[in-house]
Amino acid sequence: MVVTIKNSHVVKPAKPTRTGRVSLSEWDQIGTITHVPTIYFYKPSQTPSNAIINNLKDSLSHALVPFYLLAGRLHWIGRGRLELECNAMGATLIEAESESKLEDFGDFLPSPEYQNLIPNVDYAVPLHELPLLLVQLTIFQCGGISLGLTISHAVVDGKSALQFMSEWARISRGEPSGMLPFLDRKIMRAGDPPSAPPQFDHAEFGLPPLLLGKLNSTEERKKKTTIAISVCKARRHKPEQPTALAVCVDSRRRVQPPLPDGYFGNASLDVIAVSHAGELLSKPLGYAASKIREAIETVTDAYVRSATDFLKNQPDLTRFQDIHALRGAEGPFYGNPNIAVVSWLTLPIYGLDFGWGEEIYMGPGTHDFDGDSLLLPSPNEEGSVILAICLQAAHMEAFKQCFYEDILLN
Repeated sequence: MVVTIKNSHVVKPAKPTRTGRVSLSEWDQIGTITHVPTIYFYKPSQTPSNAIINNLKDSLSHALVPFYLLAGRLHWIGRGRLELECNAMGATLIEAESESKLEDFGDFLPSPEYQNLIPNVDYAVPLHELPLLLVQLTIFQCGGISLGLTISHAVVDGKSALQFMSEWARISRGEPSGMLPFLDRKIMRAGDPPSAPPQFDHAEFGLPPLLLGKLNSTEERKKKTTIAISVCKARRHKPEQPTALAVCVDSRRRVQPPLPDGYFGNASLDVIAVSHAGELLSKPLGYAASKIREAIETVTDAYVRSATDFLKNQPDLTRFQDIHALRGAEGPFYGNPNIAVVSWLTLPIYGLDFGWGEEIYMGPGTHDFDGDSLLLPSPNEEGSVILAICLQAAHMEAFKQCFYEDILLN
């Protein structure tokens, strides 16, 4: 697929915004701190392409007023830590066109070609020069549209990113603003110095995350457990192969008092459920699900505060960061025998209308490693689930067979 870049715009907030340095929380500075891409596809619009891009620029500039953090830049401040400078340097908006047609994408299965529709982030550039938000609007020969964006995970998690996208789309449609972002991160930061030594062991920081996702219900735990077991079977792991399942839990309603609605930042943490491949394969499905449930139930207010203090006490946060693109071969290893299962099942990922109708497809921009997978709700509200997964070619067919068999059995 050939994509031609027509123009690139720096979009700054439409009005003066706060300036100065903002301290990030400990949770902003661990895990994935690079950009995370997503992509939306839309049917052809009756609106001329120049009017679409002008409206996107104007609405983005107004959206960046309340969400001014996304117009700033990150800075390394030593010891593997980051700070956010609010300087209104802006976001990047790219205009592009392609001779391809929407029908060329078929069922919109994840494809390496999506990389041509999502802005490239050049990590060879100093961090303090990189935009936190980059967007690419591509017009296809048929008039169809793709909107690819990539946003810094050091500033927002999935829930916060979707809040921004929803508000941007609302402004683009000419509607009044909805929920304003809550930008004060003090409530998720440790004291200085921390108020007390950590109260828990926090083994989750001693192992890389192997199974990621938000597991809030019995059915969701069952789906993720089935994926993990099927991958173990497909990879033919030996019984003694250790497997640590790191479960990513949203703490917004688990801390006391709960975080304010619209909290704009990272508010999730990983907890670990440890087992061996032999145990996962020989015991009933409920065994693995119970291990995950036990891990989730440890996430209380006291646990979150203790984990925050644990991170605050660390001399360097580098070993807790997945930053291969920024610093070479550093950060946790995710591939075989590991698996990352991320869930978007409870997130409002659909219905993003900028004025030319809702998307016909929304999904991840890339799958970065062997074992990377994502659960999405079906867009037609029929209750079905879409699984996007990246495995070695030698394991994919075996996974399909094992997964469908396990689904039927359970």
